[in-house]
Amino acid sequence: MVGFLNTEQESIAQEIAALLTERGETVSVAEATTGGLVSAALLWVAGASKYYVGGGVVYTLKSRTGLAGVSPEQYANYRGTTTEIIASLAESMRERLGTTWCVSESGIAGPPSARVAQAGRTTIGVAGPVSRTTTVETGLSDRGANMVEFTTHALRFLRDAIREATTAAR
Repeated sequence: MVGFLNTEQESIAQEIAALLTERGETVSVAEATTGGLVSAALLWVAGASKYYVGGGVVYTLKSRTGLAGVSPEQYANYRGTTTEIIASLAESMRERLGTTWCVSESGIAGPPSARVAQAGRTTIGVAGPVSRTTTVETGLSDRGANMVEFTTHALRFLRDAIREATTAAR
């Protein structure tokens, strides 16, 4: 590990940077349980201002509606993060910041509690030329370890969507 990123995160961030720069595209981030680590990884690459527009740690409903612009009605019967909520969060932030891509993420880092039975679960979304969602379960209850794992999965998920769009464009 160099600095705050592990080797895999560094490698993925460099690949994302190269792909976006080559394509002249931009990215934004709407993250929750990663606490800004996805943005930090993308900003770690020199020249990030060519492709990284911005984003936010949207940890609460107030930040999701205020920063990302999602409709509060989506959360009226909120019982946990769903693929629909994460897809909407990614699309809202992408539109708000006018980026080609947005990666979003939210889940339960841990530890488990009386209110939260299972930690180690997050839902990740990508909005852009390729849009998709996935749910990741780490099986871990350690908050910090989950934050790192969620970050790696979010970076992989974004990279893979960009690769797919690159392949489709050829």
